[in-house]
Parts: sequence; C-alpha cells; structure tokens
Amino acid sequence: MIVILFLSRLTPDAGDDYAQMAGEMLSTAKDMPGFIDFKTFQAADGERLSIVRWHDQQTLAQWRSHPRHLIAQQQGRAKWYQYFRIEVAEVIRESAFDRA
Repeated sequence: MIVILFLSRLTPDAGDDYAQMAGEMLSTAKDMPGFIDFKTFQAADGERLSIVRWHDQQTLAQWRSHPRHLIAQQQGRAKWYQYFRIEVAEVIRESAFDRA
C-alpha cells in the first residue's frame, strides 16, 4: 500500500472553484482502480493534512497522470495553494483492531 501525505495551506483566492475541483478530484479518484481512501484534517491555524491511500505504485501513477488531475495541479499552483508538500510512503507493516 502507498500512503500520500499532502500538507497544504490555501490562499484567500481558493473559493468555490477550489471546492468544486476538490470534489471532482475526490469523485474521480474514488472511481479509479487502486484507490483505497481519503481523509483530510485542518489545524486551527488553517494548515491542512490530507491522507490518501493507494493500492500500489502503478495505480498511483495512473492518478498522477490523469488529465483532469494535471489541470487541478496547475490551478493549485497558480491560484489555490499558498504552499503544499507531498510525501509518498510505502507501508511496510500494518496491523489493526476493531472492537465491532
């Protein structure tokens, strides 16, 4: 499994157009082979952390090169993000517990 940590801060210009594109990107990713899940968290100061999990490097590569995702990346750099940082990690070991 591949885990993406996406740390970011939005600009004041990230309005409805950003929210619309973010929703579209999540919907598109969910429909792609290899997508596992997505969660996002926001700190009190506005910094955000998104965690995305993919099955493997190959399915992540398909996402990275998706034409609409490439457009979203361009818009992000041009308008929506003050900054972002992406870390890609491969899960070495996983364990879980679920009382349910």
